[in-house]
Amino acid sequence: MDGASFAIEHVTRYHYSSPVIGCVMSLCLKPCDDAGQRLLEFDIDTDPPAPVNEERDSFANTKHVLNVHRDHESLAITARSRVDSAPPATLPESLGASAWDEIRQWRDSFTLWDFTRPSALTEPSPALAALTARLGIEPAGDPLHAVQRLSNTLYRSFDYVPGSTTAVSPVDHILETGRGVCQDYAHAMIAIARSWGVPTRYVSGYLYEPEPDGAAHSASHAWVECLLPDLGWVGFDATNDSLAGPDHIRLAVGRDYRDVAPTSGIFRGGGESRIEVEVRVRPHQPG
Repeated sequence: MDGASFAIEHVTRYHYSSPVIGCVMSLCLKPCDDAGQRLLEFDIDTDPPAPVNEERDSFANTKHVLNVHRDHESLAITARSRVDSAPPATLPESLGASAWDEIRQWRDSFTLWDFTRPSALTEPSPALAALTARLGIEPAGDPLHAVQRLSNTLYRSFDYVPGSTTAVSPVDHILETGRGVCQDYAHAMIAIARSWGVPTRYVSGYLYEPEPDGAAHSASHAWVECLLPDLGWVGFDATNDSLAGPDHIRLAVGRDYRDVAPTSGIFRGGGESRIEVEVRVRPHQPG
């Protein structure tokens, strides 16, 4: 599988029923720049114009702090990026059952602590225990096969229904209703894989999905990465029953959605608020 190059535009618009006196927001909109993905261009514009300062969080994600110190009835945040995405490494047929021994040694690792313990949106629950028992989900075989089988089982067991949950719905919602969106599939997989001791992290980003007529369906997306012996972090997309590939554009990683929400913050005044998000991802042709 070849790599790919993309241009991304992510527009977030807030509309308020009465003027906002001021706001402070955290923006998680800058794509990763690492071995699997090269960030070539990035900028953020806001309307009304306001200072935007870059910082790093505890998971090494790049975020920006936006301060708007003026009255405004709407706020538009536009992030534009250009990235080169590399194909993932070819996976082996098996890691061998002994790989579980190495994973067990990671259990008390301080570095991996956040990715082996439950988080706010991935807590164990009776609904999770009932699901794993009903579907026979267990860490059988070697870790690679177990995680691949888990991703496939979740894909087959849930229905993707836009609007059926919110971004911060607890994992029990999809477990009890069988309906959810990409965040829910990711949270369910994280909760189960971590219960096995496999370090697992939430990945926010975009998925480029070309349509037969040449158009592209563009949207924010979420999947997971599992740390596996000899392989490092491997991406699994349970929503689409696939491995993360060059069409998966990574923004940030965290324990769950709350760590990597694209925009979050507080504002003074404003009354009721409404948010609109528009994402465009298109192949980029150099030159």
